[in-house]
Amino acid sequence: MIEITSAVHQDKVIDLLNNYNEDGVEFSYKEKKGINLYFETNMEDLESASKLAKKVIKSEPWGTVLFFRVSPVE
Repeated sequence: MIEITSAVHQDKVIDLLNNYNEDGVEFSYKEKKGINLYFETNMEDLESASKLAKKVIKSEPWGTVLFFRVSPVE
């Protein structure tokens, strides 16, 4: 599981990652706690999954100016 902390554009982040499917990698939104969003992924390496999620968000026009944090959760 990965955790994304963002105070704004949470709906866009959820929509973006829920619809991501490249090279067999997928993210699935699980829950929200405050400003934290939690996603399951089929990637074994959660550190790599966190980096990929950050890259995907930053690739969006609104993501380039978004202040957010992505981290693995065991």
